[in-house]
This record gives sequence, C-alpha cells and structure tokens, in this order.
Amino acid sequence: MILIQANNLTKRYGAELILSNIKIEIHAQDRVAIVGRNGAGKSTLLKIMAGELSHDDGEIFKPKDVTIGYLAQNTGLESHRTIWEEMVVVFQHLVSKEKELRQLELQMADPDLINDRHAYQQLLDDYDKKQQQFKSDGGYHYEADIKAVLNGLHFNSFNLNTPIDALSGGQKTRLALGKLLLSKPDLLILDEPTNHLDIDTLSWLENYLNNYSGAVAIVSHDRYFLDKTVHIVYEIARNRSEKFHGNYTKFLEQKAENFERDLKQFEKQQTEMKRMEQFIQKNIARATTSKRAQSRRKQLEKIDRLEKPLGDETSAKFSFEIEKRSGNDVIKLHNLGFRYSESDPFIFEDVSFSISRGESLALVGPNGVGKTTLLKTITGDLKPAKGTTQIGTNVKIGYYDQEQARLTSNKTVLNELWDLYPMKNEKDIRTVLGNFLFSGEDVLKTVSSLSGGEKARLALAKLMMEKANLLILDEPTNHLDLDSKEVLESALVDFPGTILFVSHDRYFINKIATQVIEMQPKSTTLYLGDYDYYIDKKQEEQELAALNDQDTKTIQNKDNDTKSTFEQDKALKKEQRKKERRMQEIERELEQIETRIEEIQALLCKPEVFQDHEKSLELTMENEQFETKLLALIEEWEELDNE
Repeated sequence: MILIQANNLTKRYGAELILSNIKIEIHAQDRVAIVGRNGAGKSTLLKIMAGELSHDDGEIFKPKDVTIGYLAQNTGLESHRTIWEEMVVVFQHLVSKEKELRQLELQMADPDLINDRHAYQQLLDDYDKKQQQFKSDGGYHYEADIKAVLNGLHFNSFNLNTPIDALSGGQKTRLALGKLLLSKPDLLILDEPTNHLDIDTLSWLENYLNNYSGAVAIVSHDRYFLDKTVHIVYEIARNRSEKFHGNYTKFLEQKAENFERDLKQFEKQQTEMKRMEQFIQKNIARATTSKRAQSRRKQLEKIDRLEKPLGDETSAKFSFEIEKRSGNDVIKLHNLGFRYSESDPFIFEDVSFSISRGESLALVGPNGVGKTTLLKTITGDLKPAKGTTQIGTNVKIGYYDQEQARLTSNKTVLNELWDLYPMKNEKDIRTVLGNFLFSGEDVLKTVSSLSGGEKARLALAKLMMEKANLLILDEPTNHLDLDSKEVLESALVDFPGTILFVSHDRYFINKIATQVIEMQPKSTTLYLGDYDYYIDKKQEEQELAALNDQDTKTIQNKDNDTKSTFEQDKALKKEQRKKERRMQEIERELEQIETRIEEIQALLCKPEVFQDHEKSLELTMENEQFETKLLALIEEWEELDNE
C-alpha cells in the first residue's frame, strides 16, 4: 500500500530554487532515509510531505485515512503538564473509554437495576462490547507502553510528575520524540531524531524503529543509525532526487558504481562521435565517399547525446598539522572529581586514566555523566574539586566546543580568524576559509547569522590554524553533513598528534578511536579498541555476569564434592577466557607498535632527520624501546598460546 507519493515537486523561496522535479514514494513498512548536504532541501521536503509547508509545482498523493506523525529538527515539547500527563494525552480516547467502563461498573452495582433482568442484561452486553473494544485498542497496556518508551529515552530515573517546563531543551526534544512514537502513525517522519540521544538511547531507538509496524522516513547524519534502520535511500542533490535500494553503506557503493558506469558510457559515446565527425570531415567532399559521409552525419544527428555525469559537489578541504611534537606522556588524570560547590553532589569523581602520544581516545557514557565537564577540566576552563591533572611536556591543546561558545557572534567570518592572526595577509585567511567552503561574500557574514553547520566549519578552521598537538573535541560531528564528516574523519586519521574526543556518532568513533574510555559517575573503564570492539567486550562482560549468576545458583543446589568440581571447571573456563582476552589485547598492542616502528624507520630514512643528530638519536631510542616491548609481548603471547 502506498502511504505517500510525490511527483515532480518543486519548491522556491523567493527567486531561489530549493527543490525541483522531486519524486518519492513510500509504502507501508518502508524504512526510508533522505540524505544530502546541508542546505540541499531535506528538511523542506519533510515539511512538504508532512503538510507543514506548501509546494509550488508537482503533486502529492496520500490516502485520506493515512496518519502522519512529524518530528521537526530540535523540536521540544512546550507544555505546562507533567511528563506523565503529556504522554497520556496520546491515549485520551482510551482514558475516556476507561471512564465509561468505570461508570458502567457503578451502574451494574445498583441494586435496583439488578432486579430489572432485561435492563441489567442490556447493560452487561453494552459493558462486554465496550470492554472488548477497549482491550483491542490497547487499553490494558497503554500505561506499560508509556513506561517502556520513557525508559528507552532515559526518563526512568525521573519523577514522572515533573513539570515539562522544568526540563532542559534536550530533554524536551526527547519527550517530543517519545510522544510521537506512542501515537504510532502510519508514517513516521523524523528530522534528525538522533540529536540529544546518547549511545544507549540510540541503540534502543534503532530497535524500536526496526520493530515499528508503520513506515518511517528519516533525515539523519548518523551513518551507523542509517545502516541499522533503513533499506531505501533517496539522495537530494542539485535540487533533484535519486532513489537507491539498500542501507547507507550500500547507497555509497551504488552511487560510486553508477558514476563510474555513466562516465565510461559518456566517454565511449564521445569517442564514437569524434570518430564519426572526423570521418565526415575527411569524406564529405569526395565523390566516391560523399554518400557514406552523409549517412554518418544523419546517424550523428540522431544520437541521443549523454550528459557528462557530475561528480560530488565541492567538499571542504583541510588537514590538522602540529607546530611541535609533544612528549610521550600527554595527559595523566588521577582520582579527578568535579562539583560546582561544596554543597553540590559530585558530577563525577575518581576518574583516572592516561593518554600517550599518538593515541586517539573516545570518551563515551550516558548523558549527564559529565563528559563535557571532564573535557573542560582538562582544558583548564573548569577547576576540579579533587584529584590531579598532569599535562605532559610540550603539549599544546586545541579545543573544539560543541556549543561554539568560543565564536564571537558580532564578528564577521573573516575577522573571526583574521583578528587571531593579524600578521597574515587577507588573501591567506580567505584561502583558509575557502577550504572550509566560505567563499566570496560568505566571509563577510556575521557569525550570528550562520547555520549550525557553518559555525561548525568555522570552529574547525580556527582549530586547524592553532596547529595544536593535542585535539580535545566535544561532539565535533554535530551539525556537519555526511560529506563534511568524512572530510573531518580523513583529517583526523592523518593527524600526527593525540586526540581525546566525545561523540555519540558510533561510525565516527569506529573510524577514529584506537581506545574507548567508558565514563560512569564514579569510575572509568578502558577498552583497547574501536567502538565495535567496545560493544563486543560489553556483551562479553554481560554474558560472564549472567553465567556467574547462573553458576552461583547451580552450585548452591549441589553437594560439596560436586560444588568443588564445578568451581574448578568454572575457574578453568574463567582462566581460559582471561587468557584469550589477554591474547587479543596483545595482538592489538603488537599491531600498534609495529605501525609505529615502521613510521620511525621511515622517518630515519629522511635526510632532514638522519642529518639532525638530536632528532635521529631520539627516534633511535624510541625505536629501541618499542623493539624491546615488541619482543616481550611476542614472548608473552607465545607462552599463553602454549599453555
């Protein structure tokens, strides 16, 4: 069943063409992603589909009985009700039916009515009919549905009688999403639903949408989320739409294949046309070959000429360089804790970890655990209440603030950079801004007039100019479109310094992180690997915990001899798992060390390095240390393997 169909949609804002000849079709149970660059018109298209915005040309077909639920980007609930009261509004029809049933129950208890058998039977029949309808409409589990959605969106620790007015903007946005999910329309239209969600909540939402009975249309810059939830992708580019089957990764593959195919067909046709033109020019004047030349000319005129396929639109181009190399020890945190005043509870405490040069650490954990606060204590913007922060030798910190608080709202884009580097030529500053897609008159815009994506690019331009050797990044992919995210990833992968970052973008974590630190209010846990490795380890920990619980219950039901044997078995299995985990960790360490040794050896071959005695000696000593550690790890791995 087709839920909505758009044909040849066109939308303009004044003289500016936003969308042209857009075609989109969504069937029942479809999972559709709409992707494209910032400013491509994705949100505009969603608003037109939801009936929130008119279109200039084209048609939209939607059956009358199809219900559509729309969540705009960063839309929060504005209500004087409590959390629970606002969620119950969705089920007001069930609440009314429930009141009717209670009224009928009171009537059924009336002694006078019981004596009138005919009237009483009519009342029973009416009650039975309404009760069955109430049951089939979900009347006996709507409260459980509300609690399940609120728990999934991390409102399980909230007092549900809390007024919505007292919540933060992010919490109101999550509630708006929850209310829409509970309404269960035939078509859910979601514009950036992953904003303000931590990783656990994202996983819950993925599972919810995958099991949703209706259709879903999503705009999102979260590639991991799209890969998990959609099977159709519409790309909006150059005002037009193109349909692809598969998830986001499959879309990228198909798009690349289509471009290569179309380019080859275009080049083949161009070659054939050029050959025909040359034949015509050489033979048109000759009496013996004139007819053949004329025939070729007619063939040439009839050819349906292919347009040269357009490649990707202009992308930002940048890389992060460093002014000076840091020491090997970059950061050491010991029992760090923070609270705003002595009367306040700790936001976090007993946080300890260290970072070495060249490492890339992702800091993950639930919203509200203090990840941003921790970053600000490291940068010196906040003072810890206890514990110590040790910054290593020659460490220069570059900080990316997710709130863009370090941008000056009343300055122009040009002056935002030029005021920091007044000795540079205007041309050089404009070149840097051009690499971040600020060209021509764009550089004269005020910072306050920029979109979220533009502010993010400007903040990254400032960060690049600093040439820091330690990048501390707080949600750097927020507001960036998918293409800009890929450019940022490439720049960070090639960065020669150290990175500590907070992100809810699991795809981004997978690409950048060499280690993951999970932060809880009173502890931190280090995982030596990317996001997928971290998830595997968490799953393994949960399975081990469940196994231990099961083992404990089993042991209690056995006699002493059986208990002893079982405990030995359990200990052996535990040791085996411990050994396997250690071997995996060693393999990862070996890979990192071997990569670094190759980098050092490549550097030692460069004339500017081996002619610099101090530099050459430093690298040689570092190489020897890694070689020694490499041999020790290999010996440990072999001993474990032979056990």
